[in-house]
Amino acid sequence: MASEPYLEEAAGTCVNANGGAIGMPQLCTDWMPNQIFWLAVALVVLFVILSRVALPRIGAVLAERKGTITNDLAAAEELKLKAVEAEKAYNEALATARAEAAKIVAAAKADIQKDLDVATAKADAEISARATESEAKIAEIRAGAEEAVQTVAKDTAKELVAALGGSADARSVTAAINARLKG
Repeated sequence: MASEPYLEEAAGTCVNANGGAIGMPQLCTDWMPNQIFWLAVALVVLFVILSRVALPRIGAVLAERKGTITNDLAAAEELKLKAVEAEKAYNEALATARAEAAKIVAAAKADIQKDLDVATAKADAEISARATESEAKIAEIRAGAEEAVQTVAKDTAKELVAALGGSADARSVTAAINARLKG
């Protein structure tokens, strides 16, 4: 039992007679300087570990990220410039193609108009020839019809005069019919 007073003196008011803790040991004021010392040691060790090991690694990762982002932004800007150039080239090619298409359409229209003019001229000539031919046939038919009408009129007049009991010579009948046909 000689050790009991020693324990009581060493433990102070935070330990009971059996060596068990009274209350929470963290809140014992007799042990506070010891706890503060070990807290300071733990914080210094933690600070040294973080500053020598973890923070340089984190800094390196952040620097690498920043470099990657900077490179990606530069590459994006470069690609954007290329895209603008490609769009400009596309627009120029499109304008050129449209101009060429307009030229081709104009040339095709000119060729078609030329062919149409030739075909129209040919058709006009053919129509004119047929019209002349038709007019000649009509004139011929008219002349034939006039002769036929005169012949029929002469024959009819002779028959009528003979039927009515008169006599008429061919010359007087022809003169009467010609006078009547003229108006």
